[in-house]
Amino acid sequence: MTKMEKSIEINDINLMSILFGKLDENIALIEKELGLIIKSKADKIFISGEEDIVEDGAVLLTNLVETARQQNSLSLSDVRYAISLIKNNEKRPVAELLKDTLVYTSMGKPIRAKTLGQKRYIDNINNNDIVFGIGPAGTGKTYLAMAAAVRAFKAKEVNRIILTRPAVEAGENLGFLPGDLQNKVDPYLRPLYDALFEILGHDTYNNLFEKGLIEVAPLAYMRGRTLDSAFVILDEAQNTTNEQMKMFLTRLGYGSKAIVTGDVTQIDLPRGKQSGLKTVLKILDGVKGIGITYLNKNDIVRHALVQRIIDAYEKYEKTNDKANKVIEAKKSKNWSK
Repeated sequence: MTKMEKSIEINDINLMSILFGKLDENIALIEKELGLIIKSKADKIFISGEEDIVEDGAVLLTNLVETARQQNSLSLSDVRYAISLIKNNEKRPVAELLKDTLVYTSMGKPIRAKTLGQKRYIDNINNNDIVFGIGPAGTGKTYLAMAAAVRAFKAKEVNRIILTRPAVEAGENLGFLPGDLQNKVDPYLRPLYDALFEILGHDTYNNLFEKGLIEVAPLAYMRGRTLDSAFVILDEAQNTTNEQMKMFLTRLGYGSKAIVTGDVTQIDLPRGKQSGLKTVLKILDGVKGIGITYLNKNDIVRHALVQRIIDAYEKYEKTNDKANKVIEAKKSKNWSK
């Protein structure tokens, strides 16, 4: 392969510092992942390596400079994601994702899409009345749904926010937990409370909760209700039965919007029970007004290890599936004899 060198002019010492990162950790990661050599001199960056990789490296660094310019910071997770885009032949800058802010937290932090998958998810939320966000842990499917709900509430598009989850994990052990029914189900709703506290702040949340403008309740509480002018989020939907999912979706009233989130690889239903989420994705695929977004490991915005853990589990499950198929094939062969 032909070797080459390319330069990029920065003309901003602060941007150069942000781009390189603490102890040059950002550049070290790029060099390792793409097989490049990257040096800086004065206000220029010099990239050297194999021709096609140098071109990718130049696009990557240009995109990262624009991202650093927009948000005045650059984390390792930003760099990792930008690298994953380049490796998947996606040359669009991550900075494109930073243009639209969903809402600001109580501390003034902007909540935006951080990956192209999250951007598609937000676009689906903007354009549909019922949206399914499907993906592994750490992809932001619940948090972004919460942010969209708060935005709609603040814009007076809806009159209240309703958050719900099936308390499947509790099962018949609910009776052994202390307190009244609300105390018993609160542990299963805690992730929803935590997200709301961060976005709204405790005081605002408590004020809206006391007025009945925010409701956090187990899925069983939805039965028999009609939810008008509400932004409704069903979380952990992989743990709904077919009957529960149908019940939830048919609660939606005038002026309402629903987001259903779940991870179809983390089903906790009793053996023999079908996941309502898996079933409904087949039933409603292609129905007008319903958006379905599938997020994957590239959309994970938690610790880098989370992505590696999911990779390891996928590899293990594939190996196990192959082994089980071989065993079944051998059994079938023996039975046919």
